[in-house]
Amino acid sequence: MELQVNAATTFCYTGGKAFDPAKPTVLFIHGVLNDHSVWGLQTRYLAHHGWNVLAPDLPGHAKSAGAPPASVQQAADFVLALLDAASVSSAAIVGHSFGALVALEVAARAPGRVSHLALLGVAFPMKVSPALLQASLNEPQKAIAMVNQFSHSTLAPPPSTLGPGSWVYGGSRALMRRVLASNAAVNLFHTVFQACDRYADGEAAMALVQAPTLFLLGKKDQMAPPKAAQSLVRAARNAKVVLLGVGHQMMAEDPDGVLFAVRDLLQA
Repeated sequence: MELQVNAATTFCYTGGKAFDPAKPTVLFIHGVLNDHSVWGLQTRYLAHHGWNVLAPDLPGHAKSAGAPPASVQQAADFVLALLDAASVSSAAIVGHSFGALVALEVAARAPGRVSHLALLGVAFPMKVSPALLQASLNEPQKAIAMVNQFSHSTLAPPPSTLGPGSWVYGGSRALMRRVLASNAAVNLFHTVFQACDRYADGEAAMALVQAPTLFLLGKKDQMAPPKAAQSLVRAARNAKVVLLGVGHQMMAEDPDGVLFAVRDLLQA
């Protein structure tokens, strides 16, 4: 599905079902150098169980045109404009990593438009080491290898993203390379990493959120350890914390666990 958002074409995956604004909607927001494909199992399941699904490629990423967001705030502006373009008045929002910060900012700015909030692999502050920031700018392929090393707790968990035995490290690395190559005008890696590093409004935003909030965290996450989310957990009004025994790229390492946690939030 394609939508015109801020005068640019935005690709949204809908889980294999036609989009129907009359149904309740779940919007998924991916993280750095990812795209809609990281939500494969969750989007398909919900689309076939009574929900609209919108899983966009962020602007300037993969199949979406437009300028990539240089800040969490810019990305939140895009998400709100996307909801308008899809004629969706209210949605559940699920975000991973950078996408979790964006989801948080959306829920703080427009609490009446967010029915449920799921923050996966979130941290605040989401600081990026200077060495990794520099590598993302000057040696992005090296930085991709570094991030994938830190983001996974195992190589081939069953069932993984594409089925038992698939190589989650290699799949994630290939995806990041493909998304990086999709925009020759902007270094997506460095641009969005900087946006993570510079976001300073997390606790203030969390205090404004009214929706029931799920914190879905990886016990083995080296990119965003569970302890790094605790300031947000403390600031939340209506929070549930679920720990999975995986790393940062939890949609690949435990797709069923992610699905069940999100499904339970939506059914609460």
